[in-house]
Amino acid sequence: QVQLVESGGGLVQAGGSLRLSCVASIRTFSSYAMGWFRQAPGKEREFVARISWRGGYTYYADSVRGRFTISRDNAKNTMYLQMNSLKPEDTAVYYCAAAPTLAQAVPTQVQYWGQGTQVTVSS
Repeated sequence: QVQLVESGGGLVQAGGSLRLSCVASIRTFSSYAMGWFRQAPGKEREFVARISWRGGYTYYADSVRGRFTISRDNAKNTMYLQMNSLKPEDTAVYYCAAAPTLAQAVPTQVQYWGQGTQVTVSS
C-alpha cells in the first residue's frame, strides 16, 4: 500500500524558515508527480507547489513563489519543501501529495495524500 509521511512542521516566527519532508513508500516513486497542498481551518485545500517525475519541472502558487522551493530525491523516495520568509498567512496543515500527473494543480487530481503536518507562523 502506498504511504506518504510528512514531517518538519512546527511553530516559527514570521520571517523564519522551515523545511518539510515527505517520505513515500511507493515502488515506482520516480514515475509520480509530487506536490504540496495546504489547508487552513474553515478553508478549502489549496495548491502550494508541484514537481515533475525527475524534478526537472516545478511550479508554485503565486502566494509562495520566490519564498518556497520544492525538490525531490528519488534515490531516497523523499520530497522536500523549503519554506523561507514565512508569513502568518502560511499557517495551515501541509499535505504531501502524489499522482501520475498534477498538471492542473488541483486537489481532485491527487491519488495519494499524506496525513498532514501543522505549520504555524506567529507574527
